[in-house]
Amino acid sequence: MDEVVRLALAKWPNVPHCYGWLALDARGAFRMRDEAAQAANLPGEVIRHPALLGFIFRNYGCDGRGAWFFQNGPQRVYVELEATPFIARTDPALGFMTHDGEAMSKISHVFMTTDARLLLQSDDKLAMLDDRDLAECLPRLTLAGMPCDDLALMSWLASSTSANTLRFSLNENFWDIERISSDHLEQRFGFIAHPGRLTKNLSR
Repeated sequence: MDEVVRLALAKWPNVPHCYGWLALDARGAFRMRDEAAQAANLPGEVIRHPALLGFIFRNYGCDGRGAWFFQNGPQRVYVELEATPFIARTDPALGFMTHDGEAMSKISHVFMTTDARLLLQSDDKLAMLDDRDLAECLPRLTLAGMPCDDLALMSWLASSTSANTLRFSLNENFWDIERISSDHLEQRFGFIAHPGRLTKNLSR
């Protein structure tokens, strides 16, 4: 967290939180959602300004409930997540990096959702792979020790009783892939994708 943000929090500790105005999409882009976008349930405008993005990246965090936010000075701006708290991309030198430019150097677990989205877990970060990079990762998959093509992958995903092991490899490291439903991600990994809904429930 930036020092200027810490100072602002100390000076104005009771600024109301903001919900609904900021989102992270499934390709790692932060989006500004004004009232019109929220009312129409639109994704909002992509934030492209490098300095603003850097500020968001440095002050991105999670509260005790599992809701992610951007600490904008004294105000906490909660983030609507289209997928997971982090989005991963392939990188020629680092292997994988998250949407904030940080390397995923220690992958501990690999998952695949039933709709063929690849997820990587590294320490306390859970990141869904940008779908544009999935094709690049397919050669890293093996099923029962054999190269896994699209048809074999779809068959594995469709069969909940498959005894064959789907594996992912990177730099001579191997992980058995765990199949998981997209509907179970929040409960399994302890994050809240839509913190704005919490305020609506509390106001009823």
